[in-house]
Amino acid sequence: MNERTVIIDQIDPHTFYGVNNNNINLIRNLFPKLRVAARGNVIKVIGEENETLDFEQKIHEIEEYAVKYNKLTEDVIIDIIKGDAPKAIDAEGVIIFGQNGRPIAPRNANQAKMVKSFAENDLTFALGPAGTGKTYIAIALAVAALKNRQCRRILLSRPAVEAGEKLGFLPGDMKDKIDPYLRPLYDALEDMIPQVKLKEYMETDTIQIAPLAFMRGRTLNDAIIILDEAQNTTKHQMKMFLTRLGHNAKMIVTGDTTQIDLPHTVQSGLIQALRILRGVKGIGIIEYEKKDIVRHPLVQRIVDAYEKREKESEEEESSAKSQESSASPETSKP
Repeated sequence: MNERTVIIDQIDPHTFYGVNNNNINLIRNLFPKLRVAARGNVIKVIGEENETLDFEQKIHEIEEYAVKYNKLTEDVIIDIIKGDAPKAIDAEGVIIFGQNGRPIAPRNANQAKMVKSFAENDLTFALGPAGTGKTYIAIALAVAALKNRQCRRILLSRPAVEAGEKLGFLPGDMKDKIDPYLRPLYDALEDMIPQVKLKEYMETDTIQIAPLAFMRGRTLNDAIIILDEAQNTTKHQMKMFLTRLGHNAKMIVTGDTTQIDLPHTVQSGLIQALRILRGVKGIGIIEYEKKDIVRHPLVQRIVDAYEKREKESEEEESSAKSQESSASPETSKP
């Protein structure tokens, strides 16, 4: 008799074993000659050597499928163990499969350009109005790179700037204080990574989420680094962030220059960076438009209405200044 130990290290064991251990029980039934004991991420199997070797190979095939497609069904398990190829899933253009196997892929031409820019450049700027999916696509690209072992970690950052209101004193430790600013990043990650696995990534610093101020002094190697809401960086903060780029690392900077929450006397570091870096080799710039909005259809109409009103206000202000100038009395001659 031969005893073999199989380690499940790429996916959360709870996901692998299934609800009420349905998946692992099915695997036991499909290998009736083997004794199988599963605990945590370790599966021990006892039986004839050739059968335990086949068991280990099938387990790793099942695990690879679950990692790739972020779901595991009984039909897939049966097909793999019987030696049949699981039913094909169309993965063309898919960046990553999110929770429950939901494919995450570009939904418009500019999102596709962003994917291409990420592949070709070490720094990509993604600019545009709210709802275009620029941050979501950025995080999907980072998670895909982590899963494909193209990087060792992901760093997500935002400037801790309040959007027009003062939150006042926030209770708790440092994490509790900064979480409200970083919540949108957590939301996107939870769409793409099972909760238990995400918790493990966070605890081991494989995925780090931190305010921009925490980046000073660091050199970021073997990482995908994302700066969100970059329009709220100052000139010095943006330069500091961009110069953190280390070996085998890539950066994505996202922002919307129409929603700057900095004081009026402070220039946006994003606007300055775009003026300075446009045309530099190794840097891609993707500019989203209103037509790229992929949220609720009403969001695009809201953006249109605000832009129309801002244009009217500018015209009214210009007209008022013109009238004041023409109405002012001429300087009397001596």
